[in-house]
Amino acid sequence: MSACDSCPSKNGCTSQDTCGKKNAPTFEPMNSNSSIKKVIGIASGKGGVGKSFVTTTLAVKLASQGLKVGIMDADITGPSIPRAFGLKEMLTSTDENHIIPATTMGGIKVVSLNLLLEDETAPVIWRGPVISGLVRQFWTDVDWGMLDVLLIDMPPGTGDVPLTVFQSIPLDGLVLVSTPQDLVSMIVSKAQNMASMMKVNILGLVENMSYTVCPHCNEKISLFGNDMALKRAANAANLEILDKMPLDPEMTGLVDEGEAESLKLDEILNNTYGAIKALL
Repeated sequence: MSACDSCPSKNGCTSQDTCGKKNAPTFEPMNSNSSIKKVIGIASGKGGVGKSFVTTTLAVKLASQGLKVGIMDADITGPSIPRAFGLKEMLTSTDENHIIPATTMGGIKVVSLNLLLEDETAPVIWRGPVISGLVRQFWTDVDWGMLDVLLIDMPPGTGDVPLTVFQSIPLDGLVLVSTPQDLVSMIVSKAQNMASMMKVNILGLVENMSYTVCPHCNEKISLFGNDMALKRAANAANLEILDKMPLDPEMTGLVDEGEAESLKLDEILNNTYGAIKALL
């Protein structure tokens, strides 16, 4: 089975002679004013696992360690990154028609469709090729400047946009996000298999909503039961569970209020940070 067999764009694709083969894909050129050391995708096999929350938190973690960080919000129809950082201003462009990212108070650069819309609540009713084209523009037309790490917040699943990212942008690694539920074994396998077909290295898994802490007795409570299903899925795919993130009302509240950079992350995402730092 090749990558083309499961590709939703197979019938209209002009790259089937190279897609999935050793020398494929042919990546889009990076913007001429950009210098990015490493590009890391944040992906999930399904929606509702908190992928954008993990992307946001990881960006803050990396920036807090002195790294220059950017976020490409490739979840075009469900962009949430700008709100997490309280960003509202519209993106601008240079005389060369290069897009200038928005910059958070802490220096994280962000590009998102919501920063191109006058009304952030306006629905994006676009077909796949148009969405995929915008994702490519976020790579070719955005002046990212000098970055240590660019995080790409990818939409859930294995459809057009994840495929566009894999084929258009040279990813140095992929972090999968999941929750500790019984159905995750199939979902993790789908995401892992797609990454394998596209020859993208998976750094490991982040188990989100792993537990919550009782405010009265500090006992850890596993909201979805034990995480044996995820452990089995990770072992079967030869993947490491890098970190376990809690469902913390204080953390989610700060992100909802646009105060993501106020998160206290001393004990959060340390292993994932280490895996990315080792690539630099």
